[in-house]
Amino acid sequence: MEYAEDPEFCSMIDRLRDEIGNGTGEVPAPFGRLAETGDPGELPGDPEELHRVLTEPGRPLWAREVAAYALGVAGDPRAFEALVLFLNHRDPERCVTAAHALARLGDPRTARAAAALATNELRVAYALLPVRLLAELRAPESVPALIAVLERRLPADDPHWRVGLACVEGLGTLGDPRARPALEAVLPHPRLGAAAARSLDLLGPERAADRA
Repeated sequence: MEYAEDPEFCSMIDRLRDEIGNGTGEVPAPFGRLAETGDPGELPGDPEELHRVLTEPGRPLWAREVAAYALGVAGDPRAFEALVLFLNHRDPERCVTAAHALARLGDPRTARAAAALATNELRVAYALLPVRLLAELRAPESVPALIAVLERRLPADDPHWRVGLACVEGLGTLGDPRARPALEAVLPHPRLGAAAARSLDLLGPERAADRA
């Protein structure tokens, strides 16, 4: 891949510039030129070098993130565990990058991991990107997980209503009739009701077969 032509990779490097320049610890040798110039085109293309950066102890967080992303978009399954950790990171921008890479990794474990993160109520503050990833993946786990998360977001004073909104929008995008009862239950919600109506429109008219 030509990383200089990957908008998500370039955005990640822009975000990490200060961290790369001011971080503690030795810059991994394969990333020397990248750290000096900040040019995305300086990323090493050898997956073995990237894997060493990802797994060797003591590597700075920014280097592990860059290596995981590069391996992920290249379809290397060795990036999976690191990307899942970044998907559940407290920094939302790291979650965005990880979700982008996981969607392109094509690993069959991704949907199960995203569903586990999305439905973990103890980590609901970090569930937004796993929810959006589930909608993008269109996996068998997607609809049941989004419904489960949405049903917990129904109280009008729920502080994580944006997670509920992502569920509503994702269910509309997926277009699965199993989502209809959950979306109908959301219609009276002061913040989510309008989005639920739009998602129900995307499902189309209810059929007798859907009620069976």
